[in-house]
Formats: sequence, structure tokens, C-alpha cells
Amino acid sequence: MMFHVEGVKIAIIVILSWLYMQIGVYALVRDSLRSGETFDHSTTLCSPMHTFCLKFAPLQFDPTHTYLVIRSTRTPTGYADWIANRNYPIDNNSGVLLTLNHSGALTITSQGGNGNPITLYSPVLATNKNVALTLLDSGNLVLGEYDASGTGSMKHVMWQSFDHPSDVLLPGMKLGVSHKTNQSWLVVSSFSTNNPSLGSFALEWEPKNGELVIKRGGKIYWTSGVLKNNKFENVPRHMQIMYEYKIVSNKDEESFSYASHSDHSQWVLFSNGNLQDIENGDIAQAQNCYGYKTKEGCEMWEDQPSCRLSGDVFEVQSGYFDRPLSQDNDSFAEEKNITLTEIDCKDFCWSNCSCVGFTTYFPNQTGCKYYYGGWVPNFVKYAGLSVNILVKTNPDHKDMKKWIKIGAPLGTTSLILCLGIFCLWMRRRKAAHQEKRSKTENSMLNFMVSERCNSLVEHQNELKNGNSLRNFTYASIMQATNEFSMENKLGEGGFGPVYKGLLPHGEEIAIKRLSKGSGQGNTEFKNELTLISELQHMNLVQLLGCCIHGDERMLIYEYMPNKSLDYFLFDSTQREKLDWRKRFNIIDGIAQGLLYLHKYSRLRIVHRDLKASNILLDTNMNPKISDFGMARIFTQESDVNTKRIVGT
Repeated sequence: MMFHVEGVKIAIIVILSWLYMQIGVYALVRDSLRSGETFDHSTTLCSPMHTFCLKFAPLQFDPTHTYLVIRSTRTPTGYADWIANRNYPIDNNSGVLLTLNHSGALTITSQGGNGNPITLYSPVLATNKNVALTLLDSGNLVLGEYDASGTGSMKHVMWQSFDHPSDVLLPGMKLGVSHKTNQSWLVVSSFSTNNPSLGSFALEWEPKNGELVIKRGGKIYWTSGVLKNNKFENVPRHMQIMYEYKIVSNKDEESFSYASHSDHSQWVLFSNGNLQDIENGDIAQAQNCYGYKTKEGCEMWEDQPSCRLSGDVFEVQSGYFDRPLSQDNDSFAEEKNITLTEIDCKDFCWSNCSCVGFTTYFPNQTGCKYYYGGWVPNFVKYAGLSVNILVKTNPDHKDMKKWIKIGAPLGTTSLILCLGIFCLWMRRRKAAHQEKRSKTENSMLNFMVSERCNSLVEHQNELKNGNSLRNFTYASIMQATNEFSMENKLGEGGFGPVYKGLLPHGEEIAIKRLSKGSGQGNTEFKNELTLISELQHMNLVQLLGCCIHGDERMLIYEYMPNKSLDYFLFDSTQREKLDWRKRFNIIDGIAQGLLYLHKYSRLRIVHRDLKASNILLDTNMNPKISDFGMARIFTQESDVNTKRIVGT
């Protein structure tokens, strides 16, 4: 009886707490804007499940202006999924109002502006119908006419934000054209990092060829290639596992849209032309397109300068010039034009045969500075300059291609003659080949723990066969960690010390350095390198690459700013930051990661060392499972014996 009474008390407390929170939220958040109502900077309009919210707010890189933005509640607060007034910034503290008047017009006004309202929608004929503005859980802001009978159902869509995207494509948002309304759907990049106004690049759907294209000034820089088996040719295959594409082609419209298996997918077209899913990684890198065609989807859009070879690229490097940069020599040139962006600087330097590098002039990434001196890279110490330097290919590369064209027909003839001999040899070797392949597959399932694979050469071969991992140089790691300084040390794990690093282009990384006294060695290093490169899930830590230098073995991961779960669980002060909502999200994320490992990943994996210190937390306190050094792959068997003691 006592337990029953206590249970009732707890239930009453929970219900009262929930009601209290709902009262507080209702005072700040509304679900719609109706005719004759206004919406100011202190109000928030959220979707039914609170997945998206509409609010007047500054942007992360433009804190001096106010914008009407839609943001996902699951992503960092700095980035907006939609911006209503991207070309018309409003000064902060200027009394902004969003108004839906009785005629059905939707406008933004401000006291501190020039007095001209920003019209989002104006009906051809004024209406006195039951009109309201609502935000859907898809992130679509809809102005619609509702049934006056009180059922709350929408009769007609008058205007919607999905018809006017900014630089973000969300699931369900369309690219293409409507033949009924002549409405074009396209995503346009921002002008620069801290200026959200219309930029140079546009993401469009090309219905004739059935492919996505990124254009600049009407010229096609990049194409996705045609869609085959729900995969675009020039989009990384590991990215497309998460997407389902929808193509519509009829008399009413020609359109493309996508759905995502991740919680929040957000395709962002950046000012440099790169298309990235903020949650999952790069989709296209148009900034690497130089006018010559490549296998990565870059198109031929200009005549190649005679001084540039296919394969020449710009690369951000730190270093110095072999003669002083002063106003008295011709080592550099400046163009203080705020209408020029980084991509404009790159175009000029690419076409100018004397230019060896460039940077933007102003802090807001506008204007240009071009360099003409001799460049000396410095990979160990910061040299004070970080410049986009032209890296040239081998001068003999062009002649080599000519000889390849001449030798190709002769080689083809020889190949045909040899093919018959090869087929006979293959028949005789079939049994031996099958046995060898079986041994190779078993070796992979056992993580290739043979001591034969402990050499530097075999590790590097493993990396080359990996899943787009980077091979970091020891010098770059020394530079990123300030020579493994104590200020950069994050902690100590079973593998060894962990350091924070900063790459020259600003990317933060975490470096796990194998310690000789850790009890783990080449087997665990190779195990984690081989295994985690095969895994792709939002609740598994992302491996960026590795570094092998002499006896040094290092793994490079994405940086997790909130450390590990044990930092919060076992500290009385930090524990207070874990409310029940965060705890539930962490538990759910860990469960999703384990479910993927045990059931849905290409390889069936048991972690064998799961503990709080191996659960890392990102900026939004999302959990990511790490440290796969002790993990093991299983095939279809349900019972496996082992003699090895694992766990730390």
C-alpha cells in the first residue's frame, strides 16, 4: 500500500511539472499568426512538434543585423534553414514586426529602417477569408486559407517558404520548375560567410538530363551525373545511403526532392560553391572545379589558360615569401572592392600566369590580395601568412598524356592477344584463387591481426584501401597541436594521450596518440583504422584519418567539444547540466548506434569496450560511440568463442 501511495505522489508531481512548463512555453511560443496579428522579436512561432521555429534573430556571423529566420531545434543555433529578408538586413533593436493584415498581405516592418516594408506576400485581390500563417514540422512556413467551419483543415496554400528557398535545401523542398505557375525552385548561395545576401552559385535541377547542377553566372561548374539505382554518379556513395530521391516529370512540373534517414538533414550551398549536408558531410565541391573536366563532376566551362595544366590546384598553405612584401616592389597587388568574393580572387589568379597565390583583403572575405613572389612553405611553425597557393603538377604530365593516346591502340591489340592466354591461366588457377580469396575474407573478418601486418608499409596500404581517409603528415600534426603542448592535451585514454588540434583552414580535430605503455599496439591501431572507416552513422564518432611516422601511430577524429559522458556523470557539478531530456536523448543515441552496429551496418560488430568514457558528446550533446580497438566482427554465427580478455 505504501508503494502505491508513493507512486501516486510521483505521478502528481510529474503532471504538475509538465503543466508548469507548458504554461511557461505558451507565454513565449505561439503556433500560428492570424489575420490582423503581429509578431515581434520577443515572440517565437514553432511547428507542432517543435522541430522548427520562426524568430527574429541575428545570424552567427552577422550579429549586427536582425533577420526573420527558421531554424531547426536540432542543429547549432548559428545556422538558419531559411531567411526571409536575406537581401534586406535590419539594424538590431529597430522594433521589427511581422504583420499579417486583414487583406492577407504578409510584411516585415521596422522603426529603425528606411520606412519601406519588406513584402513577403501580397494578394492580387484583398481577402477577408480565414487566413493564418503556420510552421510545419517539415520546416515549411505556410500562409493558407483555412476552413471556417472550425475543423482547422487548410483549403488553399496562398504562399509558402519552400517556394522561396535561401541557401539551404531541406527534405521535401523542391528544385525545378512549376509549369502551372512558372515558379522556379532553386537554392542560391550566400554572398560570403557573414553576408547572407544572394551570392554567385545556384543549385538547380536539370530535367533534360535528369541531374543536379551547380551554376555560377549561368555556367555549369558541377553536375551530379545521371541517377542510376537511386545513386548519382558524382555524389559520394556513402552519403547517398541516407537519401531517397523523388523525381517528378509531368505537365504540371519538373522537380527533384529528397528524403533523409537521419534526424535532420540540411543541404547547404556555401559561398564558395561547395554543397554540404551539415549533418553528414560533403556532397559536391565546386570550389575544386577549375574549368577543366574531372571525374568528380566538374564541367568544362572555360578555355584553360596556356600556363595552367589539368591538375594544377590552389591549396591553403602557411609560409612566407622569399622577398619582403612592401609597397616598393611588385610582390603583391591589392583590390579593395567589396563586391569581389574569394571565388572572384581565385578566378583572376588562375587566369593570370604571374600570380602564385591569393587571399581575401577584408575580414568579411571580400576584396582581393594577389601574390607574385617566390613562396616558401613552412609546415612546422606558423609563419604569419596563410595563403591560397597554386600547386602545379609535373610539367611532363602533358607529354605523358600524348604518349598514352598513341600507345593506347597498340596496347589494346596486345591486350586482346594476351586475353586468351590469361583466361586459360585463370581456369587452371581457379581453385587456388578461390582458396586465397576465402583466406583473405577470413583475414578481414578477424581484423587482420597477423603480425605480418605490423609494418609501416602495410599500414599505409591499409589506409589507401580505406574509405576516403586522409593520411596526415607528422609535420601537420605537430603544427596542429603546437608540438603536443600540454595546453592542447584533452586527457588520457586506454589508447594513450588525446590532444586537440587546429588545422590551417580552421578545422578542429582530436588526435589519439598511441602510447608504448598503454597495453594496446599495432593490432588495436589497425583494428580501429580498418573498422571505423567502414562505418557511417550519426551516433558513431567520425574517423578523419591517421598519421604514421617512425614508431608513432596516431588516429585523427572529429573534435567533440563536450568531452565524454563520464565527465558529466561522475562530477557533481557537471551532472546538474544533464536534465532528463538530455539523458533520454543520450540513451536513445547510444541505443541507435548499437542497433546500427549489431543489425544494420554492412559488417556485424560487437564493441566489447562500451563505457561512459567511450561515449563522446558533440556541441548539441548528441552521443557518439568511440574507441573500436577491442571491437570484433561477426558473420552469421550466433555463438563465437574467444580466449582473449578484453575491456579496459
